[in-house]
Amino acid sequence: MAATAETTSYAVEGRVLEVCTCKVLCPCWVGADPDGDGTCDSIIGWYVDRGTVDGLDVSDRCLCLSVHIPGNVLAGKWRAALLVDDRCDDGQLCALLDVFTGRLGGPIADLAALIGEVVAVERVPIVFEVVDGRGRIEIGDVAHARITPFLGATGLNTSLHDTAFSTIPGSPAFVARADSFRRDGRRHGLPDVAISGHNAVQGSFRFSG
Repeated sequence: MAATAETTSYAVEGRVLEVCTCKVLCPCWVGADPDGDGTCDSIIGWYVDRGTVDGLDVSDRCLCLSVHIPGNVLAGKWRAALLVDDRCDDGQLCALLDVFTGRLGGPIADLAALIGEVVAVERVPIVFEVVDGRGRIEIGDVAHARITPFLGATGLNTSLHDTAFSTIPGSPAFVARADSFRRDGRRHGLPDVAISGHNAVQGSFRFSG
């Protein structure tokens, strides 16, 4: 039985890596329609460095979305495959799904509400690395990407604040470029992707509920 917001509390913190088919900077973050053909295809990975869900330790675990966004990001109707770290036991898997699908409320719930259809839930091996804004993510044989950050005049990573949309609500996001982004979408009924030089975002999050 799924846990409920009345009986379960959680606190998780960690890092996010996101890449998509929009050009830099992705219009979705400011509430505009995706560029190109008006749709957006993305992978989003949340790596929990530290966290508990109803007392269960979910540290050092990752959950990713592989999504197709059919129009304006805020209009919802996303089609999403949920890809969970294969190191999770059954309890950790259920706990992460409860958090990142919005069942337990908190700041991530508004984002999760944009998903109109979950096409798959799978355990896969996940590689997630970020060093000084440079990162890579490998989601089994589903998708992989490498990113390089943009730097401002002071040499610090270029950041976004107070955007209309965010995958890490409440935290600044850092703009990057995807040196490569490949996705086998057909296995989940989503478009395949094979691009370079498009949008990427990285940052940190703290969610609780």
